[in-house]
Amino acid sequence: MAGRNANGEGSVYRRQDGRWEGAFYARTTGGQRKRVRIYAGSRAEVQRKLTSLKTRQAQGIPVADKAWRVAAYLDYWLAHAVQLRRRPLTYRRHEAVTRLYLKPGLGRHSLEGLSVLTVQEFLDNLYQAGQSPASIHQIRKVLSAALTYAVRTELLTRNVARLVELPNYRAREAEYWNAAEVHRFLQAAASDPLYPLFVLLILYGLRSGEARGLRWRDVDFARGELRIRQQVQRIDGAMRAVELKTATSSRDEPLLATAVAVLNERREQQATDRLAAGTGWAGTSEGNELVFTTRSGRPIEARNVYRSFRRICEHHGLSRITLHGLRHTNATTQKDLQVHARDIQAVLGHSDVRMTGLYTHVDIASKRQALTKVEQHLFQQPADGNDRPRCRQEQPSDHFAAAGRRPPPGTKKSADLWQVGALFNDLSGGSSQTRTGDTRLFSKTGGSALARVNLVREVARSQTRVHVLGVVAVSLAVSVSEPGSQITAIQMPPTAIHPGQPGLYC
Repeated sequence: MAGRNANGEGSVYRRQDGRWEGAFYARTTGGQRKRVRIYAGSRAEVQRKLTSLKTRQAQGIPVADKAWRVAAYLDYWLAHAVQLRRRPLTYRRHEAVTRLYLKPGLGRHSLEGLSVLTVQEFLDNLYQAGQSPASIHQIRKVLSAALTYAVRTELLTRNVARLVELPNYRAREAEYWNAAEVHRFLQAAASDPLYPLFVLLILYGLRSGEARGLRWRDVDFARGELRIRQQVQRIDGAMRAVELKTATSSRDEPLLATAVAVLNERREQQATDRLAAGTGWAGTSEGNELVFTTRSGRPIEARNVYRSFRRICEHHGLSRITLHGLRHTNATTQKDLQVHARDIQAVLGHSDVRMTGLYTHVDIASKRQALTKVEQHLFQQPADGNDRPRCRQEQPSDHFAAAGRRPPPGTKKSADLWQVGALFNDLSGGSSQTRTGDTRLFSKTGGSALARVNLVREVARSQTRVHVLGVVAVSLAVSVSEPGSQITAIQMPPTAIHPGQPGLYC
């Protein structure tokens, strides 16, 4: 029928309340086909939105099965993406940021209507209200993760959180110890019950949760291996053994002699604690028993380890660093000992060598050592007194010719070849004047170009005569040695004879 829209084309009409409405059938993110309605204050605006949605449908992008508000979507994201697929502590951090900042500031906005300007104003207001640049970066990171999931599930076509500008922020470099400070700490902590744990933190650069999550089944004395397979964290008020931070955090370390000594000491102390606790021992079976436990067999709290660490530092005047700073200390020590970055990455269990770079620090002593090498290489005269750089293609005898000196006795080049080499250096500007200006300014022989060419010819003829005389001598020696032989004239090719010389050698 004339004037009727084609199937799927959609329709635009005016409502009784004065607004304009557009509707068409589309495939939704839920996999169903339903009639989608859009509203606007003018016909042109509705037509523009309708055309945009139809274009997305043609590209295979479904429309949302319902109109999401940011607050409702964030709750959905936390429940279906973060809580199910991320570690418990990650969920707790994301939930806190969502509850305290994102939902109060952006929750009322439409998810599809969220723009770069809206997010930019939201973050700017937080910064002006006194939030630190580090907090602003963290808030934007959580929002970006939520919107990335929306893009992945085809609720959005772009992540506007990635397009905003953030205040300048530079993370403070972590504090670490040098070798002398580590020795002082180990001497001070020798009598502390957690001394074996501190040794493993320093020796292997373990995370605190990894060290506290070690089981005796992970310690293989026979094969000399220490296996990192889990970590211990407090989750929802209870101490739990959870998976490691990343896939590469699961690793095997060599069981060094120092580690064997402190682990044997720890095993004896734990056996004593188990006997003293009797039926009150809260540990698990022998195979799954944790290496580091309290006197009653329970996992050690992270804050208790840090309290002991801080107390030792304060009582003995050590510079104050975090417990995680021991991990930085291990990485920096390996770097100072010229350990390859890839090996440091494997020891620490990092997923990316760039992360390892954040754990290796450079102090003034390292800079002095590096610059001293530069000084010795660039500013000190070599032992032979010849500081001219030599290219890879240059032979030793070429080096003497370029320097204007004859080769020493025993070299393969004759004086004539040396002269040719020096002359060619003049013609080409010399190896020390490569690609410079007028090479005639650096000529050693002087004279015109024709004179230099004639000199080349003269040297070439001289070498030809030497070669010819050698051939003649060999021929004569062969002829004389044969019975009944007679000396005959030898005709040489004219091209091998110097002008003005006879053409017959006898």
